Amino acid sequence: MGKISKISGPVVVAADMKGSKMFDVVRVGKEKLIGEIIQLNKDKATIQVYEDTTGLRPGEEVASTDMPLSVELGPGLLSSIYDGIARPLVTISKKTGDFIARGVEADTLDKKKKYDFKATVKKGDKVKTGFVLGEVQETSLIMHRVLIPPGIEGEVVEVNEGKKTIEEVVAVIKTEAGKEDVKMMQKWPVRRERPFTKKLEPAIPLVSGQRIFDTLFPLTKGGTAAIPGPFGAGKTVTQQSLAKWVDADVIVYIGCGERGNEMTEVLKEFPELKDPKTGKPLMERTVLIANTSNMPVAAREASVYTGITIAEYYRDMGYDVALMADSTSRWAEAMREISARLEEMPGEEGYPAYLATRLAQFYERAGRVDTLSGKKGSLSVIGAVSPPGGDFSEPVTQNTLRITKAFWALDAPLAYSRHFPAINWLTSYSLYADNMAKYFDGNVNKDFSRLRKEFMELLQKEAELKEIVQLVGPDALPEEDRLIIETAKSIREDFLQQNAFHEVDAHCSLDKQFSMMKAILDFHRKCGESIKAGVKISKLVDMPVREKIARMKESKDIDKAVRSIEGDVDSQLKELNTGVKGE
Repeated sequence: MGKISKISGPVVVAADMKGSKMFDVVRVGKEKLIGEIIQLNKDKATIQVYEDTTGLRPGEEVASTDMPLSVELGPGLLSSIYDGIARPLVTISKKTGDFIARGVEADTLDKKKKYDFKATVKKGDKVKTGFVLGEVQETSLIMHRVLIPPGIEGEVVEVNEGKKTIEEVVAVIKTEAGKEDVKMMQKWPVRRERPFTKKLEPAIPLVSGQRIFDTLFPLTKGGTAAIPGPFGAGKTVTQQSLAKWVDADVIVYIGCGERGNEMTEVLKEFPELKDPKTGKPLMERTVLIANTSNMPVAAREASVYTGITIAEYYRDMGYDVALMADSTSRWAEAMREISARLEEMPGEEGYPAYLATRLAQFYERAGRVDTLSGKKGSLSVIGAVSPPGGDFSEPVTQNTLRITKAFWALDAPLAYSRHFPAINWLTSYSLYADNMAKYFDGNVNKDFSRLRKEFMELLQKEAELKEIVQLVGPDALPEEDRLIIETAKSIREDFLQQNAFHEVDAHCSLDKQFSMMKAILDFHRKCGESIKAGVKISKLVDMPVREKIARMKESKDIDKAVRSIEGDVDSQLKELNTGVKGE
């Protein structure tokens, strides 16, 4: 039992802590505030407290639990809303009201609820860590696979099926050390990566239904992506759209240090959303972690570890999991604040010297893997970055760039011009694009990657031509170059722009994306032929079919829409070509 000797905001120093270990969870003061040891010096322990330290006094007692910060894993995680250290907010609100009282304790999982456990092993089976012991229907969308806890390997000597709580014994396993009782719940230290057999090559796309991501800058299952952008550019809305539509089995959404009103929108909206695949509530396959900017800074630093540990747990069951962290900049700021209170040597812009290491440790927990159970699972991580003033040269953005393989750069001018998602197609990139070319060509259409390349070339050519236009004006350009500018405008407005709140346009399948690309590029090619035949660009721009091209993204039957466009293009160009010959 130690005693408080110094208090500096969320950082507390306790003396007489001999025998304590790094990252042990402790209880601080009379209210037993939750904290974690982050530095040891002889018998003095420096503790970051996950709650408000107002009112603490030197001399109050500090008790160690001799356990690192861990999260309870088991049935009941899905559909829940937690704070940064995995306390259920609904349970806390019933205990203390709308504001979280200090020192309040709440179990992550409901210990009284009974689940119908069905074993997948039988007496006499040899099992080891990570094997699937049985199944529980956690929600109507997700079958929870109960895994053998870490460190247990041996022979099943007893199986108990039926209605059980997560603390009741569902199996007994005979190990070399003796018999081990296995329950549906296990604990895992949040800062430690969960084990797997091996990492697999990222070869399957994580389809988001957002055209600019899937077509131009794809992400794979098990991949990592960063969404940097200034205030108001649409980071949160983009991440929410991805959470709604991405083709993952389980979604973990971490609101890390975001504004309270933004997080309130998430907490209100998500429970009302319907899963587009099944029509059932999206929350049935979602875990929300809410740690707003006015919550204690230390809990913000822990929240991303809590979220990714829960995500890894479902990955180990063989599910595809997508984790959204909004935003990693606030997490880095929490690290900076705690580092300053520890009087550590600051790095660039005051961030701790280990910033790059912590970011890498977080993103490297993503991946598509062979799990210990023999199944294949994936964990994709999409982190939002909020650089001050939109400056992408600041440390968090630059260090994230070095780690993630997809960079989706949000652009304030695009957002102000109402172009959403406001992803800048000239500064964004995806290192998965070449890998994904084989998949798209084989599973969508053999011309998919060719058309994608043509799209990118037209957009880049437009950027070059716009510089010339600023000097000499559009009329000085050849007709072919003016056509490139018009086609690029069509790509931007008719393809890349997407309405997140439109019934049809909110999600776009890969087949529809290909059909739209083909329609735009076919129109470009045919117009190019007409220009060579003498048709003026001014007449091509005024063709009525362009209205249909602009509206095809809202069409439920894209094949019918494209056929209609092709017919109109041919007939209207024929009329223009005939007029030129008549002249």
